[in-house]
Amino acid sequence: MSGIARELGISFGASLTGPLNAITDVPGVLVGHRTIRSGDLNTGVTAILPHGGNLYRKKVLAACDIINGFGKSAGLMQVEELGTLETPVLLANTFGVGTCANALIRAAIAENPDIGRETVTVNPVVMECNDGYLSDIQALAATEDDARAALAAAASGPVAEGNVGAGTGMSCFGFKGGIGTASRRIELGGRDHHLGVLVLTNFGRAGDLILPDGRRPDPRSKVEPDKGSVIVILATDIAMEHRQLKRVVRRCGAGLARLGAYWGHGSGDIALGFSTARIVDHDERADFLAISALNENRIDRLFRAAAEATEEAVVNSMCAAEAMQGWAGHFRPSLADWLRSQS
Repeated sequence: MSGIARELGISFGASLTGPLNAITDVPGVLVGHRTIRSGDLNTGVTAILPHGGNLYRKKVLAACDIINGFGKSAGLMQVEELGTLETPVLLANTFGVGTCANALIRAAIAENPDIGRETVTVNPVVMECNDGYLSDIQALAATEDDARAALAAAASGPVAEGNVGAGTGMSCFGFKGGIGTASRRIELGGRDHHLGVLVLTNFGRAGDLILPDGRRPDPRSKVEPDKGSVIVILATDIAMEHRQLKRVVRRCGAGLARLGAYWGHGSGDIALGFSTARIVDHDERADFLAISALNENRIDRLFRAAAEATEEAVVNSMCAAEAMQGWAGHFRPSLADWLRSQS
């Protein structure tokens, strides 16, 4: 599958994508959306699951990179300290973080009744962008039921992009933003592995966007400071140490910079990555564990893949998004419409 930006004539180099060109090319990864569109509400929730099992009991290796920290995400401090992810990741708008965290806590307790009693508490991970330009954010529209619906909808296969889930009311470089995804295939150890990225795009100053072919689309929007946000979720099935994974996650920022982002003062730009290659057993009893890790001399392949997949996922988010008139009459045009007008 080529991806919507490629179908519109944008080239992203010679690196091979996965079969779906999506984060779900990483075996086991699931994505689900809950979209809310009613009157002044254009919002939603998106769920990313590293696997379909009990994540609290079977955690995955995780790391994050705070590119610019103007954000209100939950759970990242423990991810950095312990290097693991023990719940699905939920994406929402800024005022939905607490609601989504409660939904994750309730789901984890339902599956693991010993949480907080016989064993330690659970670390819900929720990340956010502010969709208040196109949606009435003060309505606190997303409920725990919406979060549960996104989790229940999580599936493998193609990922819906654009104006869906948490991306419903987002903006990017003066255009309509939203959810985007892309992947890269990497041969290591005699077999294929994958690195996939999913983005929630709500960042970039109007007029600053630079496409891979050098074109600079004009969104005909008022030029304002870069005060949005972008969330990048990276998944891979390549075995690594926590330190190596953090280095790879940091390269997602290079993909954002290629497009013209400078990570403004008011922007919350955060990347979170996980590897499904190593499962951390919550109930492990052994004193020592055998750990497989990437040969550091091969890590440039992952650096390049992270930057390229992030760049393409962002462009896909805008190409998949339809133009929208939202709350208070605010409007964002579609990048796809601009591209078609140039052909």
